Amino acid sequence: MNNKGIYSFLSSIVVLIVGLLIGLVILLISNADAAFGAFRTIIFHGVNDLRVLGNVLSGATPIILTGLSVAFAFKTGLFNIGATGQFTLGAFTAVFISLELTVLPPMARMIFAIVAATAIGALWGAIPGLLKAFRNVHEVITCIMTNYIAMFLVTFLVETFTFERDQGRSFPAAAEARLPTAGLDNIFSTARASTIDIGIIVAIVAAIVIFIILDKTVFGYELKACGFNSEAAKYAGINRNRNIVAAMAISGALAGLGGAMAYLGVQALRLDIVNALLQEGFVGISVAFLGMNHPIGVIFAGILISHLTIGGAQIQAAGFAVEIVNIVISVIIYFCAFVLLVKTFLGSTSDKLFKRNKEGDVQG
Repeated sequence: MNNKGIYSFLSSIVVLIVGLLIGLVILLISNADAAFGAFRTIIFHGVNDLRVLGNVLSGATPIILTGLSVAFAFKTGLFNIGATGQFTLGAFTAVFISLELTVLPPMARMIFAIVAATAIGALWGAIPGLLKAFRNVHEVITCIMTNYIAMFLVTFLVETFTFERDQGRSFPAAAEARLPTAGLDNIFSTARASTIDIGIIVAIVAAIVIFIILDKTVFGYELKACGFNSEAAKYAGINRNRNIVAAMAISGALAGLGGAMAYLGVQALRLDIVNALLQEGFVGISVAFLGMNHPIGVIFAGILISHLTIGGAQIQAAGFAVEIVNIVISVIIYFCAFVLLVKTFLGSTSDKLFKRNKEGDVQG
């Protein structure tokens, strides 16, 4: 591992530890007597037994995919803050097709729902890409706008097509068109089965594919070249505009796939009609940065964040208000987004020390 890789790894460890310590301080202020026990629960509950571990992997699936979405865009010099909108549209598309396209057999309907959700995510991601490429509109601005458009659009579509009045939310995906467990629920189980399904396998395969694209193909080299120095890439004959649109479309496709994996899963999640952005896209930003924007690192970062989230959800039983629980989890997760800042600090500090030592050797 070179110095850059070492700084990336150390920065991830530093921000995670600091986030956990800040969470501990909040717990101490809230309830000092139970704070350390609750902190141990956050750290260790996710590995208590196989069923909980299965739930950790299940919870990691959507945030691994949104993390990949953000990381892929970042590797190409773009910041896809619109993953939550792409995720939301992908989720609705998957649920709608699973409920309505009953002319197809269940397996074909599930596959079509996944493909359609991925495609709608790609289309929604391509919009900021097109505006960036041909009108030089910053992708952060357009992604923020498309997030809110997606949120209101999905609320309207749920109320119009998939609203279950008794629940005040959308219908869940049709049971026969949900993701199969492929026996994973039997492996990750105790007295009860976990919520794991093949979504985690899809997420890991997606990460491997993205790694191959970025590091082993000419297309990936061109995408990264445009991100590192668009003028140099243009001089070398690389089509900058095409690659910007392609990068944002692939990034959006990953987020849309995440929506499909979450809402076609065995948990039978429902889309609420409240006008609030789904958090998976924003958690994906922290997962991407904590994973050093490396596809394989994102897998481990997603599992870690899911582990801490599930552990944090258990501490309410120790007497902590649900608001305190949410604050602690949010602090830990979102502090991970500071990983690039810490990496820059570590790199600059190391360079200064190296320079001083070198000057001292010369003078000596």
